[in-house]
Amino acid sequence: MLTIKEQFGNFAGLNIIIVGDIKYSRVAKTNIQIMQKLGMNVYTTGINELQMPGVVSVDFKENLPKMDAVMLLRYQFERFANNEQYHLDYLHNYKLTPVLVTIMKLTAIIMHPAPFNRGIEIDDDVVECKQAKIFDQMANGVFVRMALLNNILSAN
Repeated sequence: MLTIKEQFGNFAGLNIIIVGDIKYSRVAKTNIQIMQKLGMNVYTTGINELQMPGVVSVDFKENLPKMDAVMLLRYQFERFANNEQYHLDYLHNYKLTPVLVTIMKLTAIIMHPAPFNRGIEIDDDVVECKQAKIFDQMANGVFVRMALLNNILSAN
């Protein structure tokens, strides 16, 4: 949330799409709840079997130009270890590529809670592009956890 706050200054009205394994992701479930409470419009996308009931799932490529933030989740090969079709479907439909970045808003940011699979859910060039805030997000996560632990440990 700190990375989003640094980029946009507020949360209300921002559109975010979370891409990947929503059904089993603690990161996705937590973020969806917090983001909605902060007034963000949260959408998800990914392989149908990995979507979560009750959350708006949309077409990734069609809705990408409308998003202020794109949060990718790690593609978990172990979910479909013996099903090559799922791997190919994911690569074809949900991987963020440099071509897809060109259709995003110029002010949109790319996020990923890490670790990530370069070339699977995100291309190498996208990890390093100007809109990617992945490494800022990782650093901010450390600072936020440090602050929380400090508050907890110093409380009387």
